[in-house]
Amino acid sequence: MRLNKMLASAVLAAGSALTFTSAIAADITGAGATFPYPIYAKWAEEYKKTTGTGLNYQSIGSGGGIKQIKAKTVDFGASDMPLKAEELDAEGLMQFPAIMGGVVPIVNLEGVAPGQIKLTGQVLAAIYLGKITKWNDKDIAGLNPGVKLPAEDITVVHRADGSGTSFLFTDYLSKSSPDFKSAVGSGTAVKWPTGVGGKGNEGVAANVQRIKNSIGYVEYAYAKKNKMTHAQLKNHDGVFVQPDDDTFKAAAAGADWAKAPGFAVVLTDQAGKSSWPITGASFILMHKSQPDGAKAKEVLKFFDWAYKNGGEMAAGLDYVAMPPAVVKLVQDAWKNQVKDASGKAVW
Repeated sequence: MRLNKMLASAVLAAGSALTFTSAIAADITGAGATFPYPIYAKWAEEYKKTTGTGLNYQSIGSGGGIKQIKAKTVDFGASDMPLKAEELDAEGLMQFPAIMGGVVPIVNLEGVAPGQIKLTGQVLAAIYLGKITKWNDKDIAGLNPGVKLPAEDITVVHRADGSGTSFLFTDYLSKSSPDFKSAVGSGTAVKWPTGVGGKGNEGVAANVQRIKNSIGYVEYAYAKKNKMTHAQLKNHDGVFVQPDDDTFKAAAAGADWAKAPGFAVVLTDQAGKSSWPITGASFILMHKSQPDGAKAKEVLKFFDWAYKNGGEMAAGLDYVAMPPAVVKLVQDAWKNQVKDASGKAVW
């Protein structure tokens, strides 16, 4: 009898261990862009409550995410700079947009309220080129009559890591300023002429909060969450606009996702009176050929759930959910491109 009880206990213990191991194995892993981290964290929290499946997402920057998915150390990578079709094909990757949002300039200026100071792409570019060095420079003062601007040096803060946020920011500055385009250009990592670096949106935000008279750029949710002072920007149509989900939606309204290979749409400097000029999508990268089809399906199930249930959460953090027509295109791409080891469609 005692032996039977011991055997039963052992079987029960083994069963518990197996269940626990299976739960861990079902968790999915991703790495990359810091731009969408706040919404991915929120989605992951709610998804685990609903399904029991967890998401371990490393907010390490788009450059790191691209490296990790190429090395096959995570189930998916995330980048705010869409990869070109040639690179996707060479690496056997597929790409789809998960969420849209905006990048905003942030400043640490005493007495200046959030959204009070106005900037243009040309002025921002000159600041980041080191050509405008004082806050009371005539080009800044001319945009801001009545705003008390200090006669102090501007401390420029930029990303120190490979970053899709930097890609969106430098892409916008390159479109706004021929000088910036030729001297610096656009990319996830560029050679900045001036300034101090911060790792991740978190690092840039922390530096700007710490350094008086500084300027930086972060994803809008970070600025909002940390009650930071953002700037208005003059958009493509010459209108000064504030960042919010309406101006992000306006920028995304004219995007033609169907015609872009790998959904590689860049939404900076879009036309429209209400468009925020540094808007962008964040993209997910997955291998087309999946040795573990079940794990790949778990990744797609997570994003399917996010598309269907995550819109309100996204709006709460001032992100913009992908339109239903785009989601349909994405899910068709899943069916056509993501296969298991036997060549069978995962989705």
